[in-house]
Amino acid sequence: MIPQKNQFSKANEWDEPEEEYIRAYSKAEIIALQQNNANKYPPVSPWKVVAAQTLVTMVSMVAWAVFGGSVGVSLYTQSAFLGGLISVLPTGLFLVRLELAKKTSKLKPEGFLAALVTGEFIKIATTLMLFLGIAYLVPGIAWVPLLVTYFLALKCMWLVYLRR
Repeated sequence: MIPQKNQFSKANEWDEPEEEYIRAYSKAEIIALQQNNANKYPPVSPWKVVAAQTLVTMVSMVAWAVFGGSVGVSLYTQSAFLGGLISVLPTGLFLVRLELAKKTSKLKPEGFLAALVTGEFIKIATTLMLFLGIAYLVPGIAWVPLLVTYFLALKCMWLVYLRR
């Protein structure tokens, strides 16, 4: 069938559909939902991520000490330590910022969001300062152990979540 001139459907294709009704849950309903899913989705402490990053850093240091040339504390071991430090220190500072925000008596969503954003800024700034400081102040740094350990420590979040 060929449409006739100036013949349009009554419903405009560009009109937005009716808004969906979003139900607001009460605090009691949220608590009940959390308790029902507690066994399926247990909470993970972010400090476990820092502990896992520290553990991975130590394992990497030992591996670089054994397989990196001379046995003992070598340039490879120190570089692996610095790579882990670049990962662990900013994460710890970020978590301290969030813990301080939680302890305020009037915690509102916008206050926690502000703490999250400032904590992330602190984390990024600290990471950049550590990388630049190590690049300029530590002569002869071994970049491969540093970057490998940094990368492995960053991936610890996946290890913690997979372990649960």
